[in-house]
Amino acid sequence: MADRKRIGLREVRAIGPGGEIWDAAIPGFGARRQKSTAISYVLMYRTREGRQRRYTIGRHGAPWTPDSARDEALRLLGEVAKGEDPAGDKREAREAKTVAELCDSYLADADAGRLLTRRGNAKKASTLTIDRGRIERHVKPLLGRVAVSAVERRDIERFMHAVAEGKTAGRTKTKPRGLARVRGGKGTATRAVGLLGGIFTYAVRQGLRADNPVHGVVRFADGRRERRLSDDEYAALGAALRQGEAKGFWPPAIAATRFLALTGWRKSEALGLRWPEIDLARRTATLADSKTGRSIRPLSHAACDVLCSARGFGGGELVFPATRGDGLMTGFPSLWARIGKLGDLPTDITPHVARHSFASLAGDLGYSEPTIGALIGHRGKTITSRYVHAADAVLLAAGDAVASRTLELMGETKPAADVVPLRAAR
Repeated sequence: MADRKRIGLREVRAIGPGGEIWDAAIPGFGARRQKSTAISYVLMYRTREGRQRRYTIGRHGAPWTPDSARDEALRLLGEVAKGEDPAGDKREAREAKTVAELCDSYLADADAGRLLTRRGNAKKASTLTIDRGRIERHVKPLLGRVAVSAVERRDIERFMHAVAEGKTAGRTKTKPRGLARVRGGKGTATRAVGLLGGIFTYAVRQGLRADNPVHGVVRFADGRRERRLSDDEYAALGAALRQGEAKGFWPPAIAATRFLALTGWRKSEALGLRWPEIDLARRTATLADSKTGRSIRPLSHAACDVLCSARGFGGGELVFPATRGDGLMTGFPSLWARIGKLGDLPTDITPHVARHSFASLAGDLGYSEPTIGALIGHRGKTITSRYVHAADAVLLAAGDAVASRTLELMGETKPAADVVPLRAAR
């Protein structure tokens, strides 16, 4: 080392370019000047493992003077004596992964199928698309630059209130000619916090932090309103479908809309339905990869009639093909909106409303939750997951009854009331 003397203002000002001085009283405490006029106070020490470290206390000038820097050096040496490593901690903090980087790692592992849901399955592509949107539009703008290890519960609470108040609202570009309207609100905030909970659980498993800061955060009530079609809206939907057929709307879209109303299926399940999954003789559909995994659904006579009419669409394996290409009918939302406009239906009527309306009609007819769950593909914890094997005839009768009521409300002809029992499962 260079000359040792008590470091004061006179000694600091006398340091030449590239020079350094070391304090005579505090071991390892010194001041260095770069080739410019900048002077920094430093501390040299060794860890318990014998590694030499250099810690930069700060540049000369407010707030660092020779006396305040000397006091800081003494404090740091006290930490070193306890076995700590201030320079190592500082470097780790500087190199710590940010929330944005954590989100990118989370999505990469999810895309690769390395993240499993509570059911032990990989996240579906549609779910990941929603997750990616929430991350890009809400999480990264508000928390992306924060170090993962530095996030606290109060940060999550501030995030939730910011999203609820619309601070991330706006329009974002989704593709070369597409725009997404980003909304705030309490429901959006609650679901975004729920996603953050999963992301920080992933961080804990990766050893990036010891706890999940989302735990204990009191969220807004989701506020989802289970909308169902009224009798008049059912009638308007039936009239709109008939008008759409007369006006030459894309036939698979008309058929898919009618199928959704008669089955209560999820939109993705109907649009992704393929002919190899259907057994019209047994009136069943076996979905290999629904939201709840493998799912066997009973088909009512009315649903089978829709499927028989779809034979002429020529969509290859897809039952309800798109207007062009072999992919799914990505334009269905706009076609659904056109059908709704024909019937002067409220804009809040979505395919999910048709699904909830089907379940509600089944409840009105007195069917139990396990029966309704089996009809629409819910996965229960007890009998529901095996129900189609134990009571096929009962489910077919239930499906026919609900579909008949639906057709009646839509002003369409009822199907035959007979029930064809399925072969007993081996």
